[in-house]
Amino acid sequence: MTKKKDEKLLTEAETELMAILWKLGEGTVADVIENLPSGRDLAYTSVSTFLRILEQKKVLKTRKEGRGHIYIPFLSKQDYEARTLKHVVDKVFDGAPLSLAKQLLNVSNLSKDEIKELKALLKEAEEQA
Repeated sequence: MTKKKDEKLLTEAETELMAILWKLGEGTVADVIENLPSGRDLAYTSVSTFLRILEQKKVLKTRKEGRGHIYIPFLSKQDYEARTLKHVVDKVFDGAPLSLAKQLLNVSNLSKDEIKELKALLKEAEEQA
């Protein structure tokens, strides 16, 4: 099965800008720049170029407003998380999600509430299997 071009993972910089737009819901180049972490200086033209590339990748859509554009996520954060996780399971954990879960438990310090929630999710998954 060949992957479509738009199913590839985003670069680190693209993911950073998408995280801002997912949080905002939509925004201009200036909005994205304003929401960059402190110390992260990107030129207006660089952010604009990244956003146009994301539009070409069909991750963003745009709406013309005045002389500028409003960028709106076309790919939801949840869908991108699922795509990324599937990639990690396939490429890093040899297609074995249980290996990923074991490793996650080994390196995470889950609270009692998080463990309780995880147990409930596992029980729900077991009932659906």
